[in-house]
Amino acid sequence: MNNREFRGGCLSLGSADELLFGKAPHPVKCGNGLIIGAGRVIPEINFTLPPVEISPSTWPDIEQQYIEMMTGVCERAVDLGAPELLVEFETLPPMTVDPALGASITSLLASILHTVQDRHGIRSALRLTPNDTRDHRRPPRMRSGSYWENMLRLFSAAAGAGADLLAIESTGGKEIHDEALMNADLEGIVYALGILAPSDMHFLWRHIVQICRETGIIASGDTACGFANTAMALASQKMIPRVLAALVRAASVPRGLIAFEEGAVGPSKDCAYEGPFFKTIAGVPISMEGRSAACAHLSPLGNIPMAACDCWSNESVQNVRLLSAQAPVVSMDNLIFDCRLLNRASLDGAAASLTLRNWLEDSDALLDPQAYVLKADVVFAISTAIVQQPTTYLQTRAAVLAAIDALRAGVHSGGLILSAVEMHWLDRLERQASLLPEDETQFTNQMLKKYEGSPYYPTEYGL
Repeated sequence: MNNREFRGGCLSLGSADELLFGKAPHPVKCGNGLIIGAGRVIPEINFTLPPVEISPSTWPDIEQQYIEMMTGVCERAVDLGAPELLVEFETLPPMTVDPALGASITSLLASILHTVQDRHGIRSALRLTPNDTRDHRRPPRMRSGSYWENMLRLFSAAAGAGADLLAIESTGGKEIHDEALMNADLEGIVYALGILAPSDMHFLWRHIVQICRETGIIASGDTACGFANTAMALASQKMIPRVLAALVRAASVPRGLIAFEEGAVGPSKDCAYEGPFFKTIAGVPISMEGRSAACAHLSPLGNIPMAACDCWSNESVQNVRLLSAQAPVVSMDNLIFDCRLLNRASLDGAAASLTLRNWLEDSDALLDPQAYVLKADVVFAISTAIVQQPTTYLQTRAAVLAAIDALRAGVHSGGLILSAVEMHWLDRLERQASLLPEDETQFTNQMLKKYEGSPYYPTEYGL
């Protein structure tokens, strides 16, 4: 799985029917005997603080809240007889700016998890996801400065603090993507996702993978959360068309593959809804979220992400009291029962799994193009177009064109309903896509001129 290139027309899956929950061509073994992608879906719980200032005076209370959250979700897992558990700790920005804080909470959580493992035999692992703080400076410095250096320190401290896996939600290229997205400017979006972000992904993930190899933990994966999920949120607010958000999702796949090219092995991040493409192309196990993540954000992707998941996540939830229990405990409860259903279907074989997968897809895909592009057959078609191209830019271009074709085919077949307004936007975006040149150098030079004076440093992307 190290330093692969996902080009030359080869996919890890032989057909769309092989894209199922719980099974990946390349399972990942991590933590205390936990194997992801080997036939069972694993609940992945994530929790965070309610609004609070992080300071020396509040730190004892913050530590106590993390103890309470971790203890509560583990107790619920034990009460429900869950045999496996993945816990993700996403740092808050001050915990990456001061890596000692992030490492301290990681160590605290790992200690509780190990105790539960020893007492109850739950196979488990801890994923650490530092947030990308490089964009705290504007324009961002992606390859130098204190924010980058402190991220490296936290990466390096992960294993010693007890983390089993390392991930990130990276933001390279977002400063251009945000502007292009609000303008429905497809060539700007492709510039961000197909030129800028890939350069940063190679740079960033070489460092992450090297640190993981040196310290003996697993480099798991990245997410286009700052790109495709931003588009999804804006579409839900009716600020951009839904078909544009669907195209951004497809266009974000090639940048995400770079983490696996550099040596990451999965599971991919839960908020990477592009995960089914990663499994299809790279064969890695994937973590997904959908209806289970309504505690963190609303989306039109309720059931369909579950169709291919190997880990099923709640995204994140604040430590607040609900009628039944603290919110993290409630999320743990929901995840375990969802995973029970998926794993029970798997026991009846591939045919039963395929039936449930199809029900999950069909419940969502008709009503939103963002869900439609996650259908297994659409994922397989777009993935096939991606791997036939020799560079990440051309893969990004191909993903957009293939997604447009898939949406049109869905409308024609009756498998997707689009309003007249959305159809107008699809026509408009198709015209923009037809103007994307095949010559990458030509495109890059055009974009350098177009964005001259914009708030980014091309040199931070090797340009």
